[in-house]
Amino acid sequence: MHLIDSHAHLDFPQFDDDRDAVIARAQEAGLTAIVNIGTNLASSRASVALAEEYDFIYATVGIHPHDAETADREAIDALRDLAAHPKVVAIGEIGLDYYRDYSPRPAQRQAFRDQLALASDLKRPVVIHSRDAHSEVFAMLRAWEGTGVLHTYAAGLEHLEEAIEMGFSIGISGPVTFSSADHLRAVARQVPWDRLLVETDCPYLTPVPHRGKRNEPAYVKYVAEAIAQARDEPVERIASATTGNTRRLFKLP
Repeated sequence: MHLIDSHAHLDFPQFDDDRDAVIARAQEAGLTAIVNIGTNLASSRASVALAEEYDFIYATVGIHPHDAETADREAIDALRDLAAHPKVVAIGEIGLDYYRDYSPRPAQRQAFRDQLALASDLKRPVVIHSRDAHSEVFAMLRAWEGTGVLHTYAAGLEHLEEAIEMGFSIGISGPVTFSSADHLRAVARQVPWDRLLVETDCPYLTPVPHRGKRNEPAYVKYVAEAIAQARDEPVERIASATTGNTRRLFKLP
């Protein structure tokens, strides 16, 4: 069974002691690709470096809403330069986070607008972070022409139809395995086959049975298994669909 982790953060310091071993376990678990997601300029550069080192790792470049205050014109130009690398497949992780509010909301909105514009210029998909800000995120995406993925989708069934109509894919991660996550399993049942992606968001959001420990790409299989159970389908069908969808969205070879 082959899978792709469509959203990982292997450049984060939680992996500094055993990054190579984590990546080896991912390959042993049948992963054919990992998309490593940039969250600021340093992280984006580190993601590109990982993609250069490992054939099956690809990178995105972007500035997360937590770091929105750093997204000045110089930073956007640096992202543009990084995005010219042949293994950079998207702009992200970008969006709004009104739960943590680590950056002022006006700065978050401006950084989001500027990076959506960058993605349009470069004709790249986007990786969207939306937490406690779904109405604003969807309003901004309605005014933008492009495609991408709503990562660790948390906007509920009430926004799902609109997300699909706008052309977005839906990223499902570890919380779908939690006993309290009936609402996520309901979403997982409703996502069209051609829009479904699986991800870890590692080192965060570790699925059952490893909840409470550091997450890693090899654990994406538990996400696929939970979706298979929710949809009453063989896990191999989930793996095949999500792998094909991720390759199409990000134009992976």
